[in-house]
This record gives sequence, structure tokens and C-alpha cells, in this order.
Amino acid sequence: MKALAIDLGGTRLRAALYDENYQQIARAETRTLPEEGKERVLERIMQTAHEVTHGVRPDVIGMSTPGPMDAERGVILHSFALPGWQDVPLAQIVSDAFGGAPTFAQNDGNVGPIAEYRLGAGRGANPMIYLTISTWIGGGIIIDGELFTGWNGHAAEPGHMQFLDHEGKPRRLEELASGTALGWSAQRRLKTWQGDTLLREAPEVTGAAVGAAAARGDALALEVIQEAAQYLGLGIVNLLHLFSPQAIVMGGSVMQLGDLLLAPTRAVIEARVLDNSFLPPNLIRMASLGDDVCLLGAVVNARDRAGV
Repeated sequence: MKALAIDLGGTRLRAALYDENYQQIARAETRTLPEEGKERVLERIMQTAHEVTHGVRPDVIGMSTPGPMDAERGVILHSFALPGWQDVPLAQIVSDAFGGAPTFAQNDGNVGPIAEYRLGAGRGANPMIYLTISTWIGGGIIIDGELFTGWNGHAAEPGHMQFLDHEGKPRRLEELASGTALGWSAQRRLKTWQGDTLLREAPEVTGAAVGAAAARGDALALEVIQEAAQYLGLGIVNLLHLFSPQAIVMGGSVMQLGDLLLAPTRAVIEARVLDNSFLPPNLIRMASLGDDVCLLGAVVNARDRAGV
């Protein structure tokens, strides 16, 4: 049994071929380049997928995609990460390109928790919440061993929890605590910052630049991360009060900040949680499946849905 996995992200596009034991046989990766338009991205998806299948029809195909989607039909409804994508029947397009192979697509925030629950750091936790903090913030929830999707398949979207920012304007959590948000916050603060900062020397003030500066003790970068941690901590407190999870598994590139982000986040959680009974041992866990978490989750989801 051979399963093809495709992870379509706003920045990176990955494909991998797996055997029946979820062992990776081949892998390919490239940039998504969504600014080139939908048709070029679709071409790139096929090229990358064919790199790992070598023209062989897989038994099943699983896809991880950004943004709200109709998982039952495999249709991307729209996506902030893929401008111009609306009502795109991606699963059918890919299936047709591979000889009608059964193809199943799911939101990237949902395949992540599937993978970490079945194969990774959240194994056996009930409920388990997964947060991926990268360019934006995604996530999903496993309850009684099943992915929680809500009445119409759109749940869960933790990155879209609403907060008031420093100006009192409503913002999504991902606009306040993602990698993109770190860059935005630093750019805003630089306009009035009076002290020295390494960020003035950065070619581009991004979340990665903020992280690199913070690791060297830069005061402005540390202030930016502290603010993001405040919002992230409040978001987690909301999730604790709503779902009382046994584990919150956290992944994504921003988690490379480690305790620079996690220490102030934990402080907010402990200060704002209703009662310590909401804090089980080993609540916050680092995702263990790395960059391939969405590939693995896409395969698990597809095999479950296909019954293979």
C-alpha cells in the first residue's frame, strides 16, 4: 500500500510517499509562491507530487490545505494564505491527475492534531488540542479519539479567536501572536523606539528577525515577544475553560523561540486560569513530528476515510 501526502502551505509546498506503516519512502519540497496565481500553484503541486510517485498511481492521496474548506468534498472555500483561491475543488483536481486515486483534503490545522494524537506527542490525551504557530495560527481538537469539526466541518479555528489590541481594535489571535504578528509588531514599534536595537540592521523585519534579535537579548525584540505571549496565554486560557484538555500540543516555526515565548505564556496562563484543576501534569507539550506533521496527518486522515 502506497499513500501520497501533499502539504500545501502559504509558504512551502511538500509532498511525500508513505508505506502502510507510515514510513516515508520519498519526499520533495519547494516554495508555494501563491503570488504567481492559482494555476501556477496547481502546476507546482502536480510537479512536486510526481517527483515522489515517479508516475505510479498511489492507492490513496491525503492533502493538507490552508484556510476554511469543505472537507467532505475536498473544496477550498477561501484562504488568507492563498489569495484568489475560492471554491477550488482541489481533491478532485488532484485525483484526476493521478488516475482517479481516492483523494481526501483537510485543513492543515486539523491534520496536525490527527498526526500528533495518533503518532506523536499527544498520543492518548483526551481531549487534546493542537496549536501550530507559524506564519499564522492554526489548530484542531481531538475529543474521545475523534477530530472535532463542529456541525459543518469548519471547527476548530483557534487562530481566529478575537481580542482587542493595544488600540482597542478587534483582532484575530493570529494577528497578535503568530510569526507574521511578531514582524508587524516590531515594525510598528520601531517607528517610536528610542533605544538601540538589532532590528534596525535587519534586511527585513520579520518574525524570524525578531526571534534572532531576542536570542541575543535585544530589548525591543523581547518586548515584542512578551506582548505576543500575553495574547497567546489568554488564548490558551480560553481553550482551557472551554475544553479542559489533558494536553495542548504546540508546533510551528514560532515555537523555536522556546522559553522566550513559553515562559511568559505560562505565566499568563497561571495568572488567569479559573482554577489549578484546569492544569493537568504535562499540559503543554512540544509537537514531536516536526515539519512533516501535516504530511503524516494527511495520510492518516486519508487512510481512515478510505478505509485502507
